[in-house]
Amino acid sequence: MNSIVHVQLRLGGSLAALALSVAMAPAFAQGQPPAEDAATALSPQVADAPVDATAETPAGVASTADIVVTGSLIARPNNVAVSPIVTVSDELVQQSGQITLEDSLNQLPGFTPSGNAGTGGQGGGGRATLNLRGLGSNRNLILLDGRRLPLSDINGNVDINILPESIIGSVDVITGGASAIYGSDAMSGVVNFKTDKYFDGVRADIQNGDSFRGDYGKFNASLALGTKFADDRGRLMLALSYAQRDPLSGAQRSFFGDKVPSSFIGTGAFVPDALNLPSQGALNGVFARYGVTTPVNRTLNLGFNDNGSLFVQTGAINYQGPTTGAYAVVGGNVRMPVGPQLQILNAFERKSAFAKGEFDLTDALTAYGQFLYVDSTVTTESGSSLTQFAPFTTIPVTNPFIPADLRTLLASRANPGAAFRWSARYVGIPDKGWDENYKVQQYLAGLKGTIAGSWKFDAFASYDETVHDQSMFNAVLKNRVQTLLNAADGGASICAGGFNPFGIVNAISLSQECQDYMTATVNSRERLTQTQVQGQINGPLFNLPAGPVQLALLAGYRKNKYKYDPSPDLVSNNVESVVGSNPARGEISVKEFAAQLDVPLLSDTPFFHELGIGAAFRYSDYKPSGSVESYEVDARWQPVEALLIRGSYQRAVRAPNIGELFSPVTGSQLAIGTPPAAIGDPCDIRSAARTGANGAQVRALCLAQGIPGAAIDAYQFATTATGGNIQGNRSLTPEKANTFNVGFVLNPRFASPWLSGFSLSVDYYNIKIRNVISTINGLTVLAKCYNLDGSNSSYSNSNEFCQLIERDPTGQLVAIAQPYLNLGALDTDGVDVQVNWSLKLSEAGLGDGSGNIYASSAIGWLNHYKVQTLPGTASQDFVGTSTPGRPLPKWKALTTVGYSSDVFGIGLRWRYQGKLRDISAITTPAAEQVGLKPYNLFDIFSTVDVTRNFQLRGGITNLFDRDIPFVASSQNGTDPGTYDMVGRSFYVGAKFNF
Repeated sequence: MNSIVHVQLRLGGSLAALALSVAMAPAFAQGQPPAEDAATALSPQVADAPVDATAETPAGVASTADIVVTGSLIARPNNVAVSPIVTVSDELVQQSGQITLEDSLNQLPGFTPSGNAGTGGQGGGGRATLNLRGLGSNRNLILLDGRRLPLSDINGNVDINILPESIIGSVDVITGGASAIYGSDAMSGVVNFKTDKYFDGVRADIQNGDSFRGDYGKFNASLALGTKFADDRGRLMLALSYAQRDPLSGAQRSFFGDKVPSSFIGTGAFVPDALNLPSQGALNGVFARYGVTTPVNRTLNLGFNDNGSLFVQTGAINYQGPTTGAYAVVGGNVRMPVGPQLQILNAFERKSAFAKGEFDLTDALTAYGQFLYVDSTVTTESGSSLTQFAPFTTIPVTNPFIPADLRTLLASRANPGAAFRWSARYVGIPDKGWDENYKVQQYLAGLKGTIAGSWKFDAFASYDETVHDQSMFNAVLKNRVQTLLNAADGGASICAGGFNPFGIVNAISLSQECQDYMTATVNSRERLTQTQVQGQINGPLFNLPAGPVQLALLAGYRKNKYKYDPSPDLVSNNVESVVGSNPARGEISVKEFAAQLDVPLLSDTPFFHELGIGAAFRYSDYKPSGSVESYEVDARWQPVEALLIRGSYQRAVRAPNIGELFSPVTGSQLAIGTPPAAIGDPCDIRSAARTGANGAQVRALCLAQGIPGAAIDAYQFATTATGGNIQGNRSLTPEKANTFNVGFVLNPRFASPWLSGFSLSVDYYNIKIRNVISTINGLTVLAKCYNLDGSNSSYSNSNEFCQLIERDPTGQLVAIAQPYLNLGALDTDGVDVQVNWSLKLSEAGLGDGSGNIYASSAIGWLNHYKVQTLPGTASQDFVGTSTPGRPLPKWKALTTVGYSSDVFGIGLRWRYQGKLRDISAITTPAAEQVGLKPYNLFDIFSTVDVTRNFQLRGGITNLFDRDIPFVASSQNGTDPGTYDMVGRSFYVGAKFNF
C-alpha cells in the first residue's frame, strides 16, 4: 500500500483526457484532485478536460472508479498512501528542457545522479540509469505500468533511454523497500512510469533546444494516435518518437583546458627498465651536450624532441616542445592535458515505437496487449589520442627510427640488445570512440476482468529482448603496432612511411595507409532476454463496519538469460587503452508467490476519520541462489480528514544478478587520478602516502610488493587509470534490507482562499542493507592497503587488501582484483518534505479570470549515509561528501514558483544542492582535497495555449550561466552526471491535438 492514487475508469467507462496526478503533491487523496487544485504542483497541472462523472457506462459495468495503486496489489476505492511518494507529471518533464527522462528525474531530491546517456563514456554502454538514495542503480526497481522493464546489462540495470517521453503520462517514485509487492531489487524504492491512457485522435509534440553558445543541440518529436472501435469495446494507441542530441567535448569548455594532465604524451618517451638501466656516465654525457650539468636520475622517463634530442619528462629538463594547447608543463613536469580531448557529454539518437490495445470480450473480461520497440545509439569517445595499457608494446634496438642519442644510452645498458618499453599517446590516429547501439523489443499479452462481481484478476505473459552492439572504431591493435616496431625498415614495407613514434612531428605524420593498418573496428555483442508470466486476483473477503477487508494473491515466474560475445581482440587484450574481456553467459530464474491484506479498522468516528492496517508477504525461490522471504506491515490513521499519519516497516531482499553470479574475469578501467591531487598509485613519489609522515613505511611496503630498489625513489605511475578485474561468485547469497518510514500529510483545505491551496507532507525514511553484494572499490583497496585510513597500521604486504593489488616485474600497477562478495552494510536515513501552496486570484478578489499563483518545493535532508566495507569493520559516514556519480549533500531541494491560467503560464525553478566535502575527507583524511560550495541553478519556463488544440512552450535552463564546479576526486575535474556542463540553454516546443 505504497502510493499516490491513480484513477482509471473501469471497463468501457468514459475517460476524457484525465488530469495527471499532481506533480510532487503529497500522496493523500480519495481519488484524483479536482482541476482547480492543480496549482499545488511544482509545475502547474494542465488538464484537457475534467472527468465526466455523469457519462453513460455500458450495462452491467459499475460507474465507480477503481484506484490503481503503485506499490500495492490491492485496487479499491478511497485508497491512501502509507509510504513516501513523489508523482511527477509530464509537464514537469517537459519544463526541465531535457529530452531524456533521467535528466529530469535526477533534479528531484530523492535521486542521486547515476549513469546517464550523456556521461556513460569510454565504452561504458551509454546507459541511463536511476539511483534512489544513492544506494545503487540496481537496488531500485524500474517499472512500466507496474511491470518490469527489459534489463540492459549483466548487472540488472534498466536503461530508461528505452522509454520515449511521448508515451509517459506520469511517474510515481516510492521511497523504501517494496520487495513484498514487487520482488527482488526493490530495496531503496520503486520508480513506476505510467503510460498515457487511451484517447481518440492525434497528438503531436516537437521540441528543439540548444546552448546559448550554439554547441549542444537537442531535438525530439513524437506522434501519438488513438482510436476506439466496436462501440468503444476496443481501444488502441500507437506512439512514434525520435530524439537526438549533439555531443559536447572538453575543448568546447575552457574549464577542461588543464584537466587530466597525462604523463602519456604525444612526443613519445623511453621508459627505463629498473633492472637494465642506462649507465649514469652515458646519461650525463648525452645531457652535457645539451648544456645540462646536473646529473639526471637514470630511472626517469626520457621524451623525444623533434630535433632528435632527449628531455627528462620529470622536471622538463631540455624540453623543447610546445607548452600551450595540447601540451603543458604542470608542476615542472611535461604533461598532455587530455581534458579538451574528452567527450564530456555523448551524442545520442533514439527511434521508438510503442503500441497498446485492449478489447472487452465481455462485460467482465478484457484482453490486452502491448508492444515496445526502441533503436537507440549513444556515441562515446575517449578523445583524439589514446594511451597505452598493459601488456605494453616494446621497441627493439634494431628499429631504424631510434634517435642517435637514445641509441647511445641503450648501448650503455647491461643488456644492450634488449628491447625497451616506450610510452606515448597515439596522436597520429583519429579519435577512438564507440557506437553503443541498443535494440529493445518487448511483447506482452494478458487478460483481466472480474470474478463474481467484486473480485478482479489480471494475468499476463511477456517476453523481451535487449541486444547491445558495441563497435569501437579506430581501435589501435597492439599486435599490428608491434609488427611495425619490429620491422627492420620501421614498417615502411608494410604501410607507406612506416611508424616513427619518436617526436611529435613524426607521430602526427603517420600515413593514411599506416593508420588503416594499425586500427580496426572492434565489435562485441550483449544479448539479454526476459520471460515473465504472472497472475493475480484481489477482492473483498468480508465487510467490517469501517469497510471491506481486502486480499490480493499473486503467483509468477521469471527467467533472465545473458550472453556476451566480445571480439577476439578484446579476449586477447589486443586493443590499446582497453582492458580485455572474456565471453560470458548465464541465467537466473525465480518462482514467486505473494499475498497482501488490507484491514480497515475504524472510519467516520471522532478522532478516527480512518484507521487501517495492512500486511504483505512474498516467497521467492531463486535458481541458483535459493529461497528468500520478504514482508511488509503498514498502518494509516486519519484523526481528521485533513491529516494523515502513516508508516510502514518492510523486509526487502535483492537476489544476486547474472553478472554478480557468473561474470568471468572481466577488465574495466579504474580511474585513480594523478597524485597528489588524487590518490593515484600510493607508491608514486608524488603521492601523499610517500610524502607524508609515514612515507618510510609506505616505501618499504612498495618494495615488498615488487617495485625494484633501483626505481623506488623515482617511481611514478604513468597514467591516471589502471585495470580493475571484476569476477562473479556463484556462492553469493541475497542481500537483506530493513526499511522503515513514518510521516504525515496535512491537507487542511482552509476556507480562506489564501490558505485553501496549502498542503504539506513530512516523511522520515530509514534503510539498512546487510550482506551487501559488491566488488571492493579500487580506491578503497588502495586506501586500506597503504594505511591511508588506518586499516593497515603495520604496513604489511600480507594485508587482505594488499593481496588484491597486482604489479608487473617493473613495479607498475597493472590491476586491482575486484571480486563480487557479500561484504558489509549500507545504512541511510533522512527526511523528505513536500510543501505546496496555490492561490486562485479571483477567489482572493484579485480579478475575475482563471489565474493562479503557486509555489511548491520538494526538500531532502540526509542524516546519515554509512558504509561498512567488510563485516566487523567500522562504518564510515559519507553524508555531505562528493564523489563522482554519488554526491551525498545533506540538503537538496527543487522549488518552483509561478503563475498559470487557462491560456498562459510562467514559472521559475530553483535547483539547490548543499555544500560538499571531497570524499577524500573520509577515505584519506590526512590528505583531504578541496570540497564544493552550495550549488544553485535557476530555470524559467512558460506555456501559451494558442488554441484549445495548440500549445507553445519555451524556457531557459541555467539562467545565470553557472560555472562548472571543480570536483577534486574526479579524474576529469568535475562530475558531468551531477553538474551542468552546458551552461545557459534554451528550448522551444509545440504540442498539437487533432
